[in-house]
Amino acid sequence: MDLTVKHSKNVNENPCHMCMPLGAILPFKGIEGSMVIIHGSQGCSTYMRRHIAEHFNEPIDVGSSSLNEKGTIYGGEKNLNQALDNILRVYQPQLVGVLTSCLAETIGEDIERIAAEYKIRKELKDFPIVPVPTPGYGGTHAEGYQLAVKKIVSYLAEPTPAHNRLNIITSHISPADLREIKRLLDIMQIEYVLCPDFSDTLDRPIARPYTKIPAGGTKIADIRAMAGAPATIEIGITADAENSAGRFLQETFGVPLYTVPIPIGVKNTDLFFQALSCITGKAIPESIIRERGRLLDAMVDSHKYNFAGRSVIFGEPELVYALSQMCIENGIFPVVVASGSRTNQLSVLLAPEFEKYQHKAAILAESDFVQIRRKSVELGANIALGHSDGRYLTEREGIPLVRVGFPIHDRVGGQRLLSVGYTGTAALMDRMTNTLLENKYGKYRSTMYDAYYKAAK
Repeated sequence: MDLTVKHSKNVNENPCHMCMPLGAILPFKGIEGSMVIIHGSQGCSTYMRRHIAEHFNEPIDVGSSSLNEKGTIYGGEKNLNQALDNILRVYQPQLVGVLTSCLAETIGEDIERIAAEYKIRKELKDFPIVPVPTPGYGGTHAEGYQLAVKKIVSYLAEPTPAHNRLNIITSHISPADLREIKRLLDIMQIEYVLCPDFSDTLDRPIARPYTKIPAGGTKIADIRAMAGAPATIEIGITADAENSAGRFLQETFGVPLYTVPIPIGVKNTDLFFQALSCITGKAIPESIIRERGRLLDAMVDSHKYNFAGRSVIFGEPELVYALSQMCIENGIFPVVVASGSRTNQLSVLLAPEFEKYQHKAAILAESDFVQIRRKSVELGANIALGHSDGRYLTEREGIPLVRVGFPIHDRVGGQRLLSVGYTGTAALMDRMTNTLLENKYGKYRSTMYDAYYKAAK
């Protein structure tokens, strides 16, 4: 049974995604001493800075080559060279990422050549300038994130003697989630390299004096040494193979690869710890087993409310998959699963789950909120999980929204939302259950009146 719903129109209304270079900025913010440039018009970097800053509530610096009409016609190499000069002088970074925009890609700018020739001309042989082609029409911000991580690792990793530090390559999750993963690894006394790590750079403590590039992030030397790791755990199972940093390390350096979903929910978190135990031979500590037990207890406590939930889940494919699994575990069965990305992996991974429970659901690829809204009403959704743009469902159809993922622009604290691990799952589940309860008790009188007294109106 094919549950995937295809788009039947050639226009995207109220999109469920952002552009590719916006997503590619984020991994560079998780590399120590890193700065990033958008090769394109000034408006591109301004829009992306604002978008990211509103979610993380942090100052976000993104350079621009400021392509104008002249550069568009005659080529923007001069603009990019000037931008690199300015970034190196003002920020003194340890690494620079160069991303493209729709404009730069459309006129055929070769950023790899420009970056290589710039390094020769400026005698910067050992300075890392990482070019990443990210046309806005080349994919969503989710693909931009994945590609940037792959390009960073493939540019920096080099043959290294074997060592004991495990590679952990993360999907796009919150700084709070990254801190939780590090806490769990520390409890298990595992040596690791987490890439990218913006747990401090995009949620930094207040400090004086202000620094243009915040402290923290994955050290460049650690990324160079990833080729000598005993294994890689890549948190992400929906990415295309060509965008997988873990697969690059496996194919180029022979580093064993384990792929797991974002550890949200009992099943997915169990898979994460099973991979850690399999690689390291370490037993799962009693303190983590107790956290799992508390989550199971919370699920039992909430099941009498959650069974009535019918969810619509949208956002980045990796997060959507993890949230769907969690909802299935708790009886809040997804009726609509949607992403703006082109990937068919959601259908491949989730259709068997829905068939197992004989559950009717719509899996929407390359979707927008007009289509999501229509399907949500048709299939009776009563709770939504996703980023702030989903408030459209609340405004138009009264479906309450539990905010999770990126971006969250109409609330504070998006960078501090914890969803991973047993503890994070319990916190997220409580938010979901309480949303169902609030909706139930806030509307039950009007719902009963509408259901039983229609004839009396």
